[in-house]
Parts: sequence; structure tokens; C-alpha cells
Amino acid sequence: MEFIEKVCIMDAEKIKRTLARVAHEILEHNKGVDNLALVGIRRRGVPLAERLARLMEKFEGKEVPMGILDITLYRDDLTLLSPKPILHKTEVPFSIDDKKLVLVDDVLFTGRTVRAALDALMDLGRPKVIQLAVLVDRGHRELPIHADFVGEKVPTSKREIVSVRLMEIDGVDKVTIDIEKEKV
Repeated sequence: MEFIEKVCIMDAEKIKRTLARVAHEILEHNKGVDNLALVGIRRRGVPLAERLARLMEKFEGKEVPMGILDITLYRDDLTLLSPKPILHKTEVPFSIDDKKLVLVDDVLFTGRTVRAALDALMDLGRPKVIQLAVLVDRGHRELPIHADFVGEKVPTSKREIVSVRLMEIDGVDKVTIDIEKEKV
């Protein structure tokens, strides 16, 4: 499939402001950082979680533990992705038992990625609560999953793709809505 960029909905400055707001919302909801930890979903959820952790440390003066979750083996479309999926390491260097966890991802769409992440987290322990923070919620849920903290709600059609590009991975910070090219 080929896509053409339709519109930029978030530039670097807007992403920065949005993450600061989301960090404040997480802190307010959880009454600070005590017993709080962030877990980023590979791939773009990781740099977003790292940025949120830095912002919360700056605001509160305390470090927020941060982990990285690989959900590859928990996906319900694993056989459709590749005959030999590439596995990455899950790195959660703290016990999640009885923690207030904030799962971080870039885009919430069908909810299937979050379902896989919840399964993966439950294999690591029993958190007190799991909350979800996303940069963009584009709708079209297939599962009863919602985000607790949303950077931007963006109504989309199913033909549109929300593309998040982050400096740490892509060399640029921006979010675009791309549309599938018509087949000629």
C-alpha cells in the first residue's frame, strides 16, 4: 500500500506542549509519582514514555521508573505479520506488583495492541492499576478499550493512517494523517 501525506496535525512544538499537559494530567490523577511507573510499548511508545518520565521528574523532583514492553508474541495478528517475527527485549527493571502503571503508546486505534500489552504485563506481575496514555486516539475501536490520558483525539476514516514520527526513531517530531493512494 502506498500513502500520501494529507495533513500535519502536530508539529514538534505541539507534541512538546501536549506531552507536558499529559504528564501533568497523569501526576494530578495519581497524586504525584509515589508508586507510579511508566511502561512504553515498543516502538514509538518507548520514546514517548521516556519523555513523559523526564517531564514528571522535572515537575516533581523525583525519578519515575520506566520500562519497555515488547508485545510481539502477544499479538493476535502475529501469523499475518511475518513467518519469522522479530522479537525485541522486554525491559521492565522493577517489580510491577502493586504499582500504578501507565502504559504508553503513540496511537490508539482498534485496541488490539493495548490488549496484547495488557496480556504481556500480566505475565510480569499484578499491578495495582493499569492506566493508558496515548499521543493520538483516532477511534475505530474493535475492543472495549479506552485511554485514560489522550494527547489529541483525531476523527479519521479507516482509509486514513495516523503516522507518528519521533526524533528518537525518525529524526523528526510530527504527526500526520496520511491517506491510502487510490489504485489506478
